Amino acid sequence: MGRDPRGWQMKGPAPSNHIFELRIGLKQDGMDKLIENLMEISDPHMQGTYAQHLTKEETDAFLAPHADSTAVVEEWLFFHGIDTSSAQRSDAGDWIKLQVSVDQAERMLGTKYDVYQHGPSGEQVVRTLSYSLPKELLSHVDVVTPTTYFGTLRSMKKTSFLQPDRKPLTDEEAAALRFGSDAAVPSSCASTITPTCLRDLYNTSTYIPAATNVNKLGVAGYLDEFANTADLQSFFKKFRTDAVGSSFTTVQVNGGGNDQTDPGVEANLDIQYTTGISFPTPNIYYSTGGSPPFAPDSNTPTNTNEPYLDFLNFLLAQSTIPQTLTTSYGDDEQTVPLDYATSVCNLFATLGSRGTTIFFSSGDDGVGAGNCQTNDGKGTVIFQPNFPASCPFVTTVGATTRVNPEVAASFSGGGFSRYFAAPSYQTTAVNTFLNGLGTKFNGLFNKTGRAYPDVSAQGEAFQVIVGGRTESVAGTSASSPTTAGTSLGFINPLIYSTASSGFTDITSGTNPGCGTTGFTAGKGWDPVTGLGTPNFLKLQTLV
Repeated sequence: MGRDPRGWQMKGPAPSNHIFELRIGLKQDGMDKLIENLMEISDPHMQGTYAQHLTKEETDAFLAPHADSTAVVEEWLFFHGIDTSSAQRSDAGDWIKLQVSVDQAERMLGTKYDVYQHGPSGEQVVRTLSYSLPKELLSHVDVVTPTTYFGTLRSMKKTSFLQPDRKPLTDEEAAALRFGSDAAVPSSCASTITPTCLRDLYNTSTYIPAATNVNKLGVAGYLDEFANTADLQSFFKKFRTDAVGSSFTTVQVNGGGNDQTDPGVEANLDIQYTTGISFPTPNIYYSTGGSPPFAPDSNTPTNTNEPYLDFLNFLLAQSTIPQTLTTSYGDDEQTVPLDYATSVCNLFATLGSRGTTIFFSSGDDGVGAGNCQTNDGKGTVIFQPNFPASCPFVTTVGATTRVNPEVAASFSGGGFSRYFAAPSYQTTAVNTFLNGLGTKFNGLFNKTGRAYPDVSAQGEAFQVIVGGRTESVAGTSASSPTTAGTSLGFINPLIYSTASSGFTDITSGTNPGCGTTGFTAGKGWDPVTGLGTPNFLKLQTLV
């Protein structure tokens, strides 16, 4: 890279005696087989194996490194005088977490660590712009962190924003919309969205969730965003009276907080709409900790947070995990180093193997945010995909607006990964789109990359209670929790094949960005709204 990542300034060398936590991701000996197995158990045409999800012990066996890898890495650590007796290891043995000094890390990785400050937040982290491993380790180690990944919590993007120009519904208007209302979609849903709108639009108003004693829905929270229990009760009173008195559980991960005096718009949006649609299914809000400012102190390890890794490693260590998980955060793909992105994406494949359906919002910047320049020093303007939306093992959700018919929301993130190849489950649908596109935007996107979003849902003027007041909120973060009622494990191979007719095709709207009009929604799959919006009753009959 060679230059400071956007938004970060190098403040000077990291103190050589500063202690921090280094994580080494060993090559998982059976990862290719795990992915192969995931594709088999997720393909509805494979009748003998379909939906045969794995236990934690079974996935751990796939993730375990080869004995040679463990031995070589131990030898390397010993050579550098690292005391591994207090190291923490994942159950599968594929991650080693240890305390090292900057001096030790620099020798091990042939690099220099510096202190970088994030302009907007003042947060400081210890990072390097490149690192190297001894030749004999290259086939045994996948990733070392923290090194070149600057996506600490402050620079991850929430995928929601307030819409102060949309007047929130009054209590009377909300009361007129409550359940038991006509199954036809109320006309007010064209300008403001409530749980009733979504249940009517996507055909779930008559559905009573089954297996609520087993099923759980997880919401991933970052950025010191807290879901407020009092606001949730106000939301239920106003928009879903039969759920009043029910709540959700907060699980704090990696020092995550739960400050009930500081409700977050994103957190409240997520939890109010997951509970508002999935009631009475139990919901869990995972508050994953952020990085405190770095204060050089040789005895105090900094929390050099790697949000997705922290969260996924925590989740995969549990013996039971939610059947559905929704996340409304993301980064520009190019800001996430390929080794880190690949490790994280493989962990999503692992979660899918255990039967979890993982929804990610597709981003709020159409085909790319800001000036869309590459960060390789050349500054080429190209479409900028989002990660983890671009990982082939998650189900990515774009945004729509209006009713009768729904149309694409102009901010709906969509495009083609530069890191991950198009998975086989989507090649037919995507090729049809590409053939129709012809030479338009040639050179601006990677035609052979994993394409997203997969599906879409409403994303504008969601009525959210924050600090007792009703606000109108928009973003693909609203769309992701909306679809999170489905739990069938990794659903992409299913929805692109036998269940594709369970979606309402969205055929108009564009997602501009990077100085272009962006892609256009049309018949069939497109990189604005994916396969379309879910028709729950139809999907039920198809699966």
